[in-house]
Amino acid sequence: MTQIVMPGHTNGVSGVLFGGVMMQWIDVCGGVSAMRHAGGAVVTASIDRLDFMVPVRVGDIVVLQSRVNFTHRSSMEVGCRVEVEDPANRTRKYTTKAYLTFVAIDKGGKPRPIEPLVLLNSEDERRFADAKERRLSRLEAAGRLRDK
Repeated sequence: MTQIVMPGHTNGVSGVLFGGVMMQWIDVCGGVSAMRHAGGAVVTASIDRLDFMVPVRVGDIVVLQSRVNFTHRSSMEVGCRVEVEDPANRTRKYTTKAYLTFVAIDKGGKPRPIEPLVLLNSEDERRFADAKERRLSRLEAAGRLRDK
């Protein structure tokens, strides 16, 4: 997903993108990946990690990429990587990263099962294992860890 930072997206004083706008873009980008994997509607259950590493300014081209890292019965973790692209030389700078949890829902808004994630290579396996550990940490922090 690609966005351009317009003046209305910024705090106006310094021309730096509002964090909430970036969060919205990340939620949409991650949600599309989740919907595509789930084959239908999803809801955002959590955003447990959002790191702003460099400021994003008015006029910047923002490139968001997301992918499903892990699936469980009805939930999935999606990682989103955000970069700013310089249109003159097409170089990119890594600016923001986030991990989101989405839950697939049926027409009644209840969680529904999803297909397991197909791991195609060692990078997929690494992402899956790392995401599985993050899931356990999230469940433990929420007091919901029971023999998972």
